[in-house]
Amino acid sequence: MSRKRVLVLRPDELGPTEYKTWRHLRSESGAPENPFLDPAFTAAVGQGRPGARVAVLEEDGTPVGFFPYERGAWGQGRAIGLGVSDSQGAVLRPGLRLDPRRLLAACALSSWEFDNLEAGQHLFVPHATEELASPVVDIGEGFESYTRRLRATAPGFLRQTLAKERRLARQVGEVRFVYDTHDPDALRALMRWKSAQYRRTGRRDRFAQQWITALVERLAGGDEPECRGLLSVLYAAGRPVAAHFGLRSPTVLSWWFPAYDRDYGKYSPGLVLHLRMLEAAAADGVHLVDLGSGPARYKDSFKTRELPVYEGAVVRPVPGGAVYRLSREPARAARRFVRDRPRLAGAVRRTLEESGRLRDR
Repeated sequence: MSRKRVLVLRPDELGPTEYKTWRHLRSESGAPENPFLDPAFTAAVGQGRPGARVAVLEEDGTPVGFFPYERGAWGQGRAIGLGVSDSQGAVLRPGLRLDPRRLLAACALSSWEFDNLEAGQHLFVPHATEELASPVVDIGEGFESYTRRLRATAPGFLRQTLAKERRLARQVGEVRFVYDTHDPDALRALMRWKSAQYRRTGRRDRFAQQWITALVERLAGGDEPECRGLLSVLYAAGRPVAAHFGLRSPTVLSWWFPAYDRDYGKYSPGLVLHLRMLEAAAADGVHLVDLGSGPARYKDSFKTRELPVYEGAVVRPVPGGAVYRLSREPARAARRFVRDRPRLAGAVRRTLEESGRLRDR
């Protein structure tokens, strides 16, 4: 009989051996090398979130799984970095069977909430309440192969984007794209543009939360090949006009925080930036760009396919679980109701945008 146990550690208590085992188990699963599921992301979140923990599953003293999470009041848990993490779940030895509620009990959790659970997380998918689509761009065969496909599926979109890039150069000044920069001014400009976009569209401003701003700055200065920040900037006449900060592994780039200067909006600098990023990423060995869940017209134009991700929660039949259901399930059900009705969703979006404009006056 094998001896099994669960050790609960803070992310900063993981050492090089645990990092190596975590990454080995992840590679054995055959899943994409998504940087959000790398231990470096968990460690970065842990530096700013005191409730961050990692459950290390052992058999006969050997780690066979890692479950990162955050613990709050009443033992309510959430995926590590919930709200900004675009791929969530546990990293387990292939074939390992567990009871998710027993795992939660071992972590002193009454519930565990997720909103971007990756496909293949068989431990948690049965507890999902909704399946969402996460568009991705396959560029493993090179940028030229990708643009041939784009010309066939969206010729007008590609032609117009390239024309706007030329117009930007003519009317504003030399256009320059930098794929990987450590320009702190450009990063601050990106955060400022993104905050304004959140307010303008009536959404919660992520950069008003200090832990998220600190997380981005921390990852921007990191050097882990399996999970490091990537700041890409489009300049016109020497001035940043669009930027994107994402996370990358050797083969996957996660599209995270894109924004642009609205003074140059007529040139669609965000689309120009995106196209140049795909070209540079393909040359840099990236095979997959994950655009993340959530509707956006530009994603439909750029994507080559979609991956399923899931939203939901595992809830134990304990008082903290009951508190979770009473506090979270009504809001989740309301979001599903609106999302499933496009006309209503459009009306809600317009109302939020109008309220955002009023707040900015």
